[in-house]
Amino acid sequence: MGEDVRLRAVVELAQAMAAAQTPRESWQAAALGACRALSGSFAALSVWERDLGQLRVLVNAGERTEDEEEFPEREAYPVHQFPEITEFLHERWAGGGEPNAWVETAEGPSGGHWAGYCHQRVSALRRRGRGCCVVAPIVLHGRAWGELYVARPVGAPVFGRSDADFATVLAAVAAAGIAQTERLEEVRRLAFTDALTGLANRRAVDLRLDEAVEHHRLDGAVVSLVVCDVNGLKRVNDTRGHAIGDRLLERFGSILSLCGAMLPGTLAARLGGDEFCLLSVGPAADEVVRVADELCLRAAELELGDGVACGVASTGDPIGAVHSARRLFRLADAAQYRAKAARAQKPVVAGREGSDDPVVRLADSPPRVAEPGERRRFRGRGNPPPG
Repeated sequence: MGEDVRLRAVVELAQAMAAAQTPRESWQAAALGACRALSGSFAALSVWERDLGQLRVLVNAGERTEDEEEFPEREAYPVHQFPEITEFLHERWAGGGEPNAWVETAEGPSGGHWAGYCHQRVSALRRRGRGCCVVAPIVLHGRAWGELYVARPVGAPVFGRSDADFATVLAAVAAAGIAQTERLEEVRRLAFTDALTGLANRRAVDLRLDEAVEHHRLDGAVVSLVVCDVNGLKRVNDTRGHAIGDRLLERFGSILSLCGAMLPGTLAARLGGDEFCLLSVGPAADEVVRVADELCLRAAELELGDGVACGVASTGDPIGAVHSARRLFRLADAAQYRAKAARAQKPVVAGREGSDDPVVRLADSPPRVAEPGERRRFRGRGNPPPG
């Protein structure tokens, strides 16, 4: 392969990884780009999970066999099966060596340090009808991160030393792309995550709720919103300090997350201050109310605070047409105000009438007037006062 061709392959790999927006896209771009650049038939990207002592496959690209999934959930190999990882990438490299790639064939190693280490890879090559492979370490932030693996079928030219050197270059380009994607993911995570509780934040709720309501308009999917306010936070802050108040919020956040997990695909979020919510798309309204009831029971058992005031609004209940996220938020918020005013131990559900579920009619609900000295409640986009 000429130098111009290889240079073009490096540029194409870098461009593909720069365009990746998610980890999966980044992994796939690395594997496919390296596979093409090295004229391989198959490529895989794996990460070294030190805490579990295993090499976990992230993506299989190219010509896969029946037992190879593109994005495997459980394909992992104990590191003791690949001693070169721990010896070369830890001991040798830490001592000043270079993370160079090496070649192995279905007949055994083509040379290098790994004559006694290749039995697992050789066995895999033979089992899957491949004739040779090149393995390139991926180094991230000065540490061994994983490996890039490219194979050719039986009968194809065997990788040579120049191919291994080129694979080392490709692995470095892949490492830079993976690092960029990880930075993007971290920025995205911080942008949509509440720092104190680790739950989603208001920005994440706004985006998800807009999408959910559009989903409801198009195909009638049930969208439900549970809005709750932690009672007694101000008293805890005033009498025991803000650190204890933060602990109350963290503990309630954990309960919210636990209850949200009872409804598949539900988003648990902190809206700000002492306000939290669950956003559910799909589950029936009755299921959501049942979970909201469980949330109230668990919150009442916290040693700090005075439980929660909880309001529920669901398109699965008779609340009228919901054409915007704003309307569903107003209904849930109005129900939550009613629960707080009545010191209800159970959730108040918009549109339901009964001894356990007071009726909440948005048009008839007067705005709540804050008591003297009460702090101003958190408000954000899409969450106006009820009324």
